[in-house]
Amino acid sequence: MPTKTPALMVQGTGSDVGKSLLVAGLCRCFRRRGLDVAPFKPQNMSNNAAVTADGGEIGRAQALQARACGLPPSRHMNPVLLKPESETGAQVVVQGHVLTQATARDYHALKPTLLPRVLDSFGEVGRGRDLVIVEGAGSPAEVNLRPADIANMGFAEAADLPVILVGDIDRGGVIAALVGTHALLEGSERRRVKGWVINKFRGDPALFRPAEELIAERTGWRSFGILPWFAEAARLPAEDSASLPRDGGNNGTIHIVVPRLPRIANFDDFDPLAAEPGVRLDYIVPGQALPADADLVILPGSKATIADLAFLRDQGWDIDLRAFLRRGGRVLGICAGYQMLGRSVGDPLGVEGDPGSAPGLGLLEVTTTMAGEKTLRQVEGRCLDQPVQGYEMHMGETTGPDTARPFLSLAGRADGAVSADGRVMGCYLHGLFGADGFRQAFLASLRPGHVGALQYEAMVDEVLDRLAEHVEAHLDVDSLLSIAQRSRTY
Repeated sequence: MPTKTPALMVQGTGSDVGKSLLVAGLCRCFRRRGLDVAPFKPQNMSNNAAVTADGGEIGRAQALQARACGLPPSRHMNPVLLKPESETGAQVVVQGHVLTQATARDYHALKPTLLPRVLDSFGEVGRGRDLVIVEGAGSPAEVNLRPADIANMGFAEAADLPVILVGDIDRGGVIAALVGTHALLEGSERRRVKGWVINKFRGDPALFRPAEELIAERTGWRSFGILPWFAEAARLPAEDSASLPRDGGNNGTIHIVVPRLPRIANFDDFDPLAAEPGVRLDYIVPGQALPADADLVILPGSKATIADLAFLRDQGWDIDLRAFLRRGGRVLGICAGYQMLGRSVGDPLGVEGDPGSAPGLGLLEVTTTMAGEKTLRQVEGRCLDQPVQGYEMHMGETTGPDTARPFLSLAGRADGAVSADGRVMGCYLHGLFGADGFRQAFLASLRPGHVGALQYEAMVDEVLDRLAEHVEAHLDVDSLLSIAQRSRTY
């Protein structure tokens, strides 16, 4: 028997129009109204992932949306996650676990077999709840991808969901995007769309009223409101590396830099540092040298460790790192960044691409071999005599003499390594900078006397509350809820 959980699907006129943020805002809105609400995204593409309590991985955006709902993230909230490993291929994660690696063409052929599992996860998420807010991916107007679609209208039709469209006015062309989407949809899909939202608006909304009338006339769809630019969104974890700034926006006395690798992953590790008032965080883009005045260089996670290691060398960043260390700097590697710091990285089974191996940077006396099952677990531990928590998400094993000086302990076991002089460090723990006590102790080790008062996790919840208030103030939330309550999920 089908469940009768109300649901609403938020689709966009393109990528990065603000769907994820709007879903998070609606989730927190409805939670504040006392509803048991959950997020869902059938298919996502991101190398910024989160580990769930049930031992799977999902897109970071769905983990944030779950938090907005007051729920622990579940592997069913994002049943298909594509993690790009090259320009044409990705790792395919289904219901939290790696299914295969596929080229874009191969994945297109695979999609029809995934729909039953996506619908199964949708049922799991909705069971017993008051409401599910579903997020689409990309745009439903990508008609070349419509056959076997599981991300937008293909899923909406399979689950019989009402849809609202989000258009981004900040990038320009929003009128054409909405009207053009209407023109490209099939009749049944057009009828499924109940209206639209203009997102990221700046200026006087009255000047847009003639455009609202034109869109309504051309499409027959109604407006649910104009959502002004929400600047505080920059303080929430981002999902797409395209949205990463070159700097964190602060002019603090502690300068931390992160090389922006092509397949950078789990870069939300650095959000607490970017939010810290005493820190200046810079992402170093290709073509730039690593700055000499930094206090710390962090090598981030990567979905393609050996390929990104080669890219790092091509940029000359390996030379910059050695010069930086000679001047007394410090280097921290997290996950793939930790692996790169060692003597070698081997991938004999081709778990991240073609089988092979590569010399590491040689800054830690460790070696890494990719093999076995992917480690996916939430963990707690201690570092610098402070509690830390986060998650592990990696392949392979790292061994060597420097592991006798672990960077931290996790659940009573050693993790990571520290060089003999103490200036090169690495570990597998993602999310460690979210722990306020550890973050402040670590920053004080870089600059003695540093005192910070940021409570990062509390700040994220405060921003989600303000996002909910922002959505309530500018959108017809009552009508959106009414539309959802007339739907059914299966």
